Amino acid sequence: MAGGWARDGAVEEQIEASINDELKRMQARRGPVGESATHCAECDEEIPEKRRAAIPGVKLCIECQQGRDARPQMRGGFNRRGSKDSQLR
Repeated sequence: MAGGWARDGAVEEQIEASINDELKRMQARRGPVGESATHCAECDEEIPEKRRAAIPGVKLCIECQQGRDARPQMRGGFNRRGSKDSQLR
């Protein structure tokens, strides 16, 4: 379904490449490592024992982690398609 000067299958290849790039980025993202902290690194509240057991290496309490997760993460990227609709995210 390529249009213009693009060869057949070019759009699908671009979509697949974008998905593969995102999967690689997610797999490279490291989780917590080491021994869990007993108190939160940001607010110094005690981290519940069940959380420490469930997530080895945890350093933040639930509230601080939720706040950190809610922040938008800016990441570099580039526009594969070069079209206006792909720039409107």
